[in-house]
Amino acid sequence: MHKAIINGKTFEIEQKQGQFTLNGQLMQIDWKPLRENVYHLILNHQSYTIELLETDAAGKTLTLLVNGRKTEVQLKDAFDQLLSQLGFDLAAANKVNDVKAPMPGLVLNIFVEPGQAIKKGDSILVLEAMKMENVLKSPGDGTVSKVMVKAKDKVEKNQVLLHLN
Repeated sequence: MHKAIINGKTFEIEQKQGQFTLNGQLMQIDWKPLRENVYHLILNHQSYTIELLETDAAGKTLTLLVNGRKTEVQLKDAFDQLLSQLGFDLAAANKVNDVKAPMPGLVLNIFVEPGQAIKKGDSILVLEAMKMENVLKSPGDGTVSKVMVKAKDKVEKNQVLLHLN
């Protein structure tokens, strides 16, 4: 059994012999791909257009556009549920405390400062590498505890740029 957490609500999804149940009730599902990352779904006689915007394999989340509304879905398989029952949280285990440079380059601009609360996906800084400007984004929610670089600094691959709490 899998769980999907959508807008704070938890849904239990199970597939048996090609049929799906949602919270224990049999669902009539018909879907087909329209184009890459876009699908049409009919669920219990209701029509949905779903576009996959982003996937985060480590956090097991999907960002979808469902009939024009942006929705984040967190998925939990049986293993995740067991770990949670045992008191282990994979999300906490995967929390990133150090943001490192993905490549060597030159720091052009820094958008955050110590003490600032940031959310996953917020822009952190601009790193120029091979004559291209790359905006680095926060890998998770947190508070900036220390910025290790300043504008015009040259950085190496895997150099720590900032610390998050």
